[in-house]
Amino acid sequence: MKGVMIQGTCSDAGKSFITTVFCRLLANEGVKVAPFKSQNMSNNSYVTVDGCEIGRAQGIQSEAANAEASVYMNPILLKPRSDHSSEIVLFGKSYQTLSGVSYRDSFYEKGLEAIRLSLAKLEASYEVLVLEGAGSPVEINLKDRELVNMKVADLADVPVILVADIERGGIFASIIGTLELLEPSERNRVKGIIVNKFRGDIRLFKDGISWIEQRTGIPVLGVIPYINGHMIEGEDSLSLADRFSADKKASIDLAIIKLPFLSNYTDMEPFLYEKDVTVRWVEDMSTFGNPDAVIIPGTKSTISDLQFLKKIGLGEKVKDYFQSGGTVIGICGGYQMLCEELIDPEGADTGKKGTNEDGLALIPAKTVFLTKKKTVRTKGTLHSQIEMTEKTQLEGYEIHLGHSTWNNENKKLPFLMLETGEEDGYYAEKGRLIGTYMHHLFHNDEWRTIWLNRLREKKQLPPQNPTLMKTEKFKNLDQAVEEIRPFLKWDQVKDIMDSWGRES
Repeated sequence: MKGVMIQGTCSDAGKSFITTVFCRLLANEGVKVAPFKSQNMSNNSYVTVDGCEIGRAQGIQSEAANAEASVYMNPILLKPRSDHSSEIVLFGKSYQTLSGVSYRDSFYEKGLEAIRLSLAKLEASYEVLVLEGAGSPVEINLKDRELVNMKVADLADVPVILVADIERGGIFASIIGTLELLEPSERNRVKGIIVNKFRGDIRLFKDGISWIEQRTGIPVLGVIPYINGHMIEGEDSLSLADRFSADKKASIDLAIIKLPFLSNYTDMEPFLYEKDVTVRWVEDMSTFGNPDAVIIPGTKSTISDLQFLKKIGLGEKVKDYFQSGGTVIGICGGYQMLCEELIDPEGADTGKKGTNEDGLALIPAKTVFLTKKKTVRTKGTLHSQIEMTEKTQLEGYEIHLGHSTWNNENKKLPFLMLETGEEDGYYAEKGRLIGTYMHHLFHNDEWRTIWLNRLREKKQLPPQNPTLMKTEKFKNLDQAVEEIRPFLKWDQVKDIMDSWGRES
């Protein structure tokens, strides 16, 4: 198999970023390339055209590669539901929920089978694969049954490039320590090192490059500068601080409730393209402030996160904020929390049968959690009763267990009319209160602009024209690729892939 695997000395070293860049570089050269990550742990999801769920990073990487996303690009997705257990999504469908110990004991062989099948499918359809590892390849307590780093490099028989994050400090120790803890056969597979997130004058690191190469015998293929605003979506909550910088000050202040089991936070990323919008993550009462709008995002554990909000006082704070004239939107799990009652008869959300919890009661509905997850791409229009904007088209996707129904039909005003004929969500107070199951809501440029212009009007700010997010996203991706190109020995990277193929 022709390809390369990107591994890191630690989590958030930039593996997803480098993998995305490699996919884009190859695609721009006319190569039929696909990304691959055998096992992803993330509550950030991407829904494929056939209604299957994979890690969001692999979905974005497939877009960068000009390839249609498929379950074979990420056959195993682990979605944390608590500190001790995760839902296993296998080939895009919910398989079962297991603790970490049970997963290692009972799933390993099935995981290997899924990885082998996926690699074979991708190899038959693409010329080159860019594989991504997870965390560190030398987690000694996990290494004997790992499914995502050197074991996968061995199954695919590809060379490895090791990425290290210089911003964290201790880069020399992290590189040498990682290499020393690898088995000799694994270390022989490492054919290059990339130093990532360098700030300052790269010429000052010249001696560092020489030391690494002399000490390891492995070439440094690039010292990548820290790229501000590259707009390549992050994979998990570790990248939140980088993606949504609190340093930006703007006219419109959006407060996003940071839930313990936050999922699909990339729903908020379109706001990064709006020059007059600041996104703040609110974790407690002290950081709530006086925002122009509050958004409660998705979560993998709705009732647990709702209980958390109540415990720290944010639940009541959101209610008071809305009743005082504030604007609130709940997406997926956030929508469910805004209902009057949440019912979990089979323990699908909590793991405990018969669990009931009072919601924040801003929406006159109840949510019942089902055992079968709904995963689908969806399209619709704003409901015909919504003033002025009834022709606005929206598209996104749904990933949820719960089903919400009205407690008072007289107060029923759905947000969307879906193309299936179904109604979705809730709309009240001229949009001051919205609940919806549609992820990617704000990725719809026209709708996002309508919603933000209402906030601008409320503050007597001028309306803005739509920012074309998809155009901006790929413009920023290509700009990031071009910024990196001078600092990356790209021809040497390709030589590594080519020579490995000849040797094997």
